[in-house]
Amino acid sequence: MTSRVLRSIGAGVFGRGEVEPHRAFLRAKKRSGAQLRLVLSDQRFGIVMPHSFLFVSWGISGNMTPLLTAGRQLRCNGHRVRVMADPAMQSEIGGEFDFVTWQRAPTGSDADPTDASDRQEWLRQAIFRPAAAYAADVREEIERRPTDAVVCLDLLFGVAVAVEAAGLPLFLLSPHISIRPLPGLPPAISGLPKPETEDQRAEVEALLISQAKRFNEFLPDFNKLRMVLGLPSLRHIYDQFDRADRVLLAISESFDFEADALPPNFRYVGPLLDIPAWSGPWHAPWPERQDRPRALIACSTGAQGQKDLMQRIFDGVDMVDIEALATAGPSLRITDLRTPKNVLLVQSAPHDAVMREVSVVITQGGHGTVCRALVNDLPLLILPCGRDQVGNAARVKAKGAGLVLPSTASPVEVAAAINELISEPRYKFSARRLGRAIRADIIKHRFVHEVEAVMADRHASR
Repeated sequence: MTSRVLRSIGAGVFGRGEVEPHRAFLRAKKRSGAQLRLVLSDQRFGIVMPHSFLFVSWGISGNMTPLLTAGRQLRCNGHRVRVMADPAMQSEIGGEFDFVTWQRAPTGSDADPTDASDRQEWLRQAIFRPAAAYAADVREEIERRPTDAVVCLDLLFGVAVAVEAAGLPLFLLSPHISIRPLPGLPPAISGLPKPETEDQRAEVEALLISQAKRFNEFLPDFNKLRMVLGLPSLRHIYDQFDRADRVLLAISESFDFEADALPPNFRYVGPLLDIPAWSGPWHAPWPERQDRPRALIACSTGAQGQKDLMQRIFDGVDMVDIEALATAGPSLRITDLRTPKNVLLVQSAPHDAVMREVSVVITQGGHGTVCRALVNDLPLLILPCGRDQVGNAARVKAKGAGLVLPSTASPVEVAAAINELISEPRYKFSARRLGRAIRADIIKHRFVHEVEAVMADRHASR
């Protein structure tokens, strides 16, 4: 199926619209026009051919950090990587990778709507209505330049069907809790802990049925797109995950709740946490020696209408004897917020450097910020606004590494939670224990191993 046909169906189907083991390698001579390398990986020697990968992202800046981290790891192992993303992300990528952008698919807030209060409408606007446009753009890019495999974010269903139709290896990257429900676990957006009692299991089962029904409302039109591409129909939207060679969960297994089982193509590969390019320079605003505790207030990179929440957090911090640095991120303007004397508000700062100076992290609960805090042995106060934040908050709370408040919490409630996190050492102890396990996952570079294993199997089966 050509890109021209995909363009013609776009409106009709969905509407309008520290240790780096993979650096250790010996290069061999070129054979049969391809450069072969002997790679030391997971204590085994294997022959790996360099491949050309297309990495595909969408929407907010927060999605780019794990994707680019993964790209750097593959490039470090001799592979070629180019990135397809929102045009606003070109400055973050810079000249590091070849960059292409969308021609038909939505960009900016059209790609990632700010208002997610109606989850069904958000799914329609962000994922399923533009699926044909994403498919056409990716198929055209695959035809334009040689491509051996595609790595894309897990919610890009339109990209997934285009790659499947092209017969290329597909890797779905999930830099968050699994969107597809895993056996024995609640939906990612429920905020529930792992069920232990019969009543809890019944509650989770009801939520899973409800979520499946919502996703399957889009199945008829999605199957029309698959049919046009020459692909068989699915019985369930979730079946699209099964069509990928790998679904790579870029979180630590030690952070997640333990599932009863994993689908055969699912793998935990650990967090992908390079420092984002938009992060500004860091100069500590407080004296080198000071007895007052310090906090980092990290606003989400995505636009989620969090201005009022951040103001209430600031007002709560004003009631506590601490110093705080707050990062507004790319979605808030500093001038729109009122800061007390003990809060320094900046647009951005490298969180890893700041976290070495603080005692606690206050955040909406995106996976990147949560994981960075735990890697730095810091307890968290999480006030989730939606998406995967509620699921991350549930895991932090269950593992004793922090506290959770609703996004409607008052300044008094915020102040009380901060005081508890600072005064009770059990939170620090739990964060340190979890952080140790996460760090062990990060240095293993499982992402590269999983991708290269699939590529080797594909090559051997030809």
